[in-house]
Amino acid sequence: MDVKDITIGPQNSIKDALQLLDKTGAGTLFVTDEDNVILGIITDGDIRRALLNDALLDSKIRIVMNRNFISLPIGTENSIVLNKITDSVKIIPLVDAENRLIDFASINKIRRISVASPVLTGNELAYVTDCIKTNWISSQGKYVRQFEEMFTAYHRGNKSLAVSNGTVALHLALEALGVGIGDEVIVPDLTFAASVNAILYTGATPVLVDIDPYTWNIDVDKAVKAVTTRTKAIMPVHLYGHPCDMDKIDALAKKHNLLIVEDCAEALGSYYKDQPVGMFGDASTFSFFGNKTITTGEGGMIVFKDADVAEKAAMLRDHGMQKNRRYWHAAVGYNYRLTNLQAAIGVAQFERLDEFVSAKRKIAKTYNETLGSFPYFQIPAEKLGTTNSYWLYTCMVRPNSPFTRDDLINYLNQHGIETRPVFFPMHIMPPYINFGQASTLQTSLNVSKCGISLPTSVSLTEIELTYICKTISTFVASFN
Repeated sequence: MDVKDITIGPQNSIKDALQLLDKTGAGTLFVTDEDNVILGIITDGDIRRALLNDALLDSKIRIVMNRNFISLPIGTENSIVLNKITDSVKIIPLVDAENRLIDFASINKIRRISVASPVLTGNELAYVTDCIKTNWISSQGKYVRQFEEMFTAYHRGNKSLAVSNGTVALHLALEALGVGIGDEVIVPDLTFAASVNAILYTGATPVLVDIDPYTWNIDVDKAVKAVTTRTKAIMPVHLYGHPCDMDKIDALAKKHNLLIVEDCAEALGSYYKDQPVGMFGDASTFSFFGNKTITTGEGGMIVFKDADVAEKAAMLRDHGMQKNRRYWHAAVGYNYRLTNLQAAIGVAQFERLDEFVSAKRKIAKTYNETLGSFPYFQIPAEKLGTTNSYWLYTCMVRPNSPFTRDDLINYLNQHGIETRPVFFPMHIMPPYINFGQASTLQTSLNVSKCGISLPTSVSLTEIELTYICKTISTFVASFN
C-alpha cells in the first residue's frame, strides 16, 4: 500500500474519510495540504468520537482530525521506529525536513529485522580502496597473504590457504588429502548440503550418521558403528557454532586410521578445550559467505596440519600449476583462488572477530533468558569445555508445545522479524537418499522439523533484541 492511498485533504468530508478507510482497511489516514505537508491524522476512532459529538457526515476533516500525532524523519533507524510503535500508535508518518509526507511506517512496513547481516564499518573500505588504487584486485596481492597469515597465527602455526568459497574449501581439502573413488566419508545427516556435495565431487561416498539430540552435532557413538573397511575420513560439522566432541572423534580416527576434515563454516570463534575449532582436523575449512561471522561476500579458508598437504592444495587451487615452474601443470587442478579485493574485506573483518563473537554471545544470553523461562523451548547447547560462537542462535520448539515451529515463524514474520528453519536432513532430499537409512536418522528429522534460527546479526540493537523477545513472549502468552 502506497502512502498516497491513505492520504486525504482537510477539505474532504467525514464521509469521504470513511469510504477511504473502508477501501484500504488501514485504520488511519494522513491529512495533508496542497503542498503535501502533513497537518494531522484521522482514525476510525476519531470519526466515531466525532459522530458521537454530533458531527455530520459532510463535516470537514480539518474539524475533527487529530493534530497531536507522532511523526518521524524519513530514514529513521529501524530501532527507533520500533520503539515508537505501540498498541495505540500502529502507523507513523515519515516526513522530510519541511514536514512533507514521504512515506509511513508500521509493524509490517519497516526494514525487516534480518536473521544475519554483515557489519562493514571497520577498515573494509580503506583496504578495498587500497587494492583499487594499487591495481591489485585479482588473486595476487598483499591482502590474500595477510589474510592467510592471520588465520595461520590464529590456528597456532597451521598452514592456511584462502579459497573462493566454503564449498570449494571442503572439496580441495578432501582432494589434497587423497580422498576419492572407493572411499567412504562419515558425515552428519543434519548439515548444509555443501558438506555432502564436496564428498561427492571427489567420487567418494558420504555415509550419513544421526546427530546428538543435545548439541545437534554428529553422534560419535553412532559414527563408530558406521565405520567400514572403506572408511577413509570423518567430517565433523560444528553446527550453528557449537563445537563437536573432538576428543571422541580424534579417538575414533586414531583407532581406525581415519582422516579428520573439520567443517568449521559456521563456527569461526568457537573453542573446544581452549583451542579454536580448526585445530583438530587434518584439514579444517571455513566459509566467509555474507551471513557468516566474518564475511568476504564469498570466500573460504582451509587450515592444514601437514605443510606438504597444504602445498599440494595450493598447487591444485591454481589450476594444478607448479609453484616453481610457471605454466607447467603437474595435475588437473581448479581455479579456487580468492581475490585480493575479497581478502582485503576479510582482513578488516578478522580484525574485529573477537568483537563480533562477543556481540553474538551477548545476544544469545538474552535469548536464553527469555526462552529459558518457558517450558516450550530447547535452547542451544554449550557443553562444559566449549565456547559456542552462536553463528546463528538456533533453538527448538519442543514437540509437546501448544504451538509449532512454523506457527512461531509465521507470527514473527507478521511482526517484521525474519527467522530461518533448521536445515532439512540430508537423507530426505533426492540426491542423498541412498546415503543413509531413515530408521537410524530420526533425531536429525525431529530437530529439522522443530528448529528455528532467530536474528543474530552483530548489528542487532538493544531495542530490536528487546522487541524480538517481547514479541516471542506475547506469542507464547496467547497459549496460556
